[in-house]
Amino acid sequence: MTTHPATITEHEAQQVARSNATGLQPVVFVHGLWLLPSSWDRWAAVFEEAGYTALTPGWPDDPETVDQAKAHPEVFAHKTVGQVADHFEAVIRGLATRPVVVGHSFGGLLAQILAGRSLSAATVAIDPAPFRGVLPLPFSALKSAWPVLGNPANRNRAIPLTFEQFRYAFANAVSEEEARELYDTFAVPAAGAPLFQAATANLNPWTEAKVDTENRERGPLLIVSGEKDHTVPWSIANASFKLQQRNANVTEIIEMPNRGHALTVDSGWREVAETALAFAQRFAPGKRPQVAA
Repeated sequence: MTTHPATITEHEAQQVARSNATGLQPVVFVHGLWLLPSSWDRWAAVFEEAGYTALTPGWPDDPETVDQAKAHPEVFAHKTVGQVADHFEAVIRGLATRPVVVGHSFGGLLAQILAGRSLSAATVAIDPAPFRGVLPLPFSALKSAWPVLGNPANRNRAIPLTFEQFRYAFANAVSEEEARELYDTFAVPAAGAPLFQAATANLNPWTEAKVDTENRERGPLLIVSGEKDHTVPWSIANASFKLQQRNANVTEIIEMPNRGHALTVDSGWREVAETALAFAQRFAPGKRPQVAA
């Protein structure tokens, strides 16, 4: 399938230039559906403190803020997995050093696609969306995606979640009060197309929701699963792990107890960030900039 040419924004180009100027190990964060790049801001600070340079590219046409996203939901429509993967590839190819790639949800799928394209020094896929070959479809995953998949016309739309839908799909493992805060702070509309692509990946030999799991240049991979995740339950994460485990490189999986799909942004985000950081430091360590005497 032909994808649209990737266009890097001025902000993304500035992040690439800054990364190359520092000479530090870059780490690229890839967000998923219903979130924006700003959802990674606290993670970026943790990795920078550890001697990395952080990049938080968006999906094509991502608005700057949650308020802008809610005011103009139409900008999210029509984004496909292949188009977004090509966009992140264009960003990464501007870097002087292969980055660590950290992705959540559909970002976790995209991180694995990028690793399969030999673009990653080490990869952390957190509650990653399924790709071709991943067969389990638990009820909770179907229910989480049903606000989109329930209407075929949503493939070409941008779909917001109601609070109740967000509570089930993302914030089931936190209090009602925290769930409401997360919804107000982070939730934005999302493209319908990627969910349809993932849902039909095993029926479509030409799907863009596929990963080259056997590429010897893939690099080390960690899959992180939230124990209470409704959207990407253990059975999906573990099926992805088993496919990836055939790779010659290091492949690991870890389950975070009592965590739902919002584990990258909820009050326990730091534990997940430090888990990802520890893996990155084993294979592509950050280094502190030299301070002149």
